[in-house]
Formats: sequence, C-alpha cells, structure tokens
Amino acid sequence: MRTSVIALLAASAFGLAACGSGSGDRAVSGAGIGALVGGAGSAIAGGSVATGAAVGAGAGAVAGAVTDEDDVNLGKPIWR
Repeated sequence: MRTSVIALLAASAFGLAACGSGSGDRAVSGAGIGALVGGAGSAIAGGSVATGAAVGAGAGAVAGAVTDEDDVNLGKPIWR
C-alpha cells in the first residue's frame, strides 16, 4: 500500500513539474511539488520527513528543469 502511494505521488510530481512557461519556472514549481510529495511519502513510509522533502525537491527541480512545456499535452480543456 505504501509503495503504491509513494509511486503515485512521485508520478504526479513529475507530471506537474512540466507546468510553467520557462525552465526556471518549471524547476521552481517542480522543487515545491517534489518537496511536498517527498515529505508526504516519507511520512507515510515512516522515514525522515526532512530527508524525503529534500530528495523530492531535488528530483522535482531536475524534472522541471529538463522538461519542455510541449512535453506534456493535457489536451483541450473542458471549458473551451
């Protein structure tokens, strides 16, 4: 159960890290999202929340910096 929750949170973080117009924006948002997901995942797994947040922030920042805004195609929004 814990492993699937952590995997889902990590996948969500990498997907959301691609949001933003510039690589710097995506790196910052990825770091924030990664810190939240890493901290939450670590808390669920019973580990150190600070370590999980730090690792998540690093992974999210890298994922955000290396993605392009065109890499994620969410399709046409339902309100358009």
